[in-house]
Amino acid sequence: MSASRRCLCCVKYLMFVFNLIFWLGGCGLFGVGVWLSFTQSEFSSLPLSFPSLSASNLLLVAGGVTMVTGFLGCLGALKEQRCLLMTFFVILLLLVLTEVTLTLVLHIFHNELDTKAQDELKKGMKDYLTDEGLKKSWDNVQKMFKCCGVTNKTDWYLVINGTLPYSCCSGGMDQCVEEWTEPCYQKARQWLLDNILSVLVFGVCIGIVQILALIFSLLMYCQILRAEKYLD
Repeated sequence: MSASRRCLCCVKYLMFVFNLIFWLGGCGLFGVGVWLSFTQSEFSSLPLSFPSLSASNLLLVAGGVTMVTGFLGCLGALKEQRCLLMTFFVILLLLVLTEVTLTLVLHIFHNELDTKAQDELKKGMKDYLTDEGLKKSWDNVQKMFKCCGVTNKTDWYLVINGTLPYSCCSGGMDQCVEEWTEPCYQKARQWLLDNILSVLVFGVCIGIVQILALIFSLLMYCQILRAEKYLD
């Protein structure tokens, strides 16, 4: 076996292993997205800016795209086809650039996004008395996080004629004697930040695998091209 062929086989199996890890990571992301969509279904009537709902949708999309891309990379490595490898490289490169762009946007405009999310939630509160699904979602959120309103309890005063919903009451009574005082948006946001470390570690690991998969796919493409020229 020539040196170029041995090099090609080495790159081939390395790429297959990294893409298999990449595909398994996509399965994990998709599974977490499905889990979130079921466990957080009680919040599903809130506006789309609500963090947990957005997270489940993003994980489902990201997991699906990752699974398809990883499968394409595995197939391209096994078949040793330049067309599949280049398609995989382009799709993965676009995916990485999209992830970097979204991360930068979230980091740079996080204050503006927070403000917009809070405004949308406050607008949605106006239908609390007429929309049963929205009412149930708000009650579940306030009981779960032991909070009241978006930014403070006065957000409810214009909605329920100067009173508070029963879910703002620490005892769960129809007439509040003692109510939660902390804002729901900040408590939900803090809950996400408290649980974000594991997500960040997982994201960094997937990012490293993506970069290595890009490198190996490009190396394999060049090795196949060189082998074809050598045979000619």
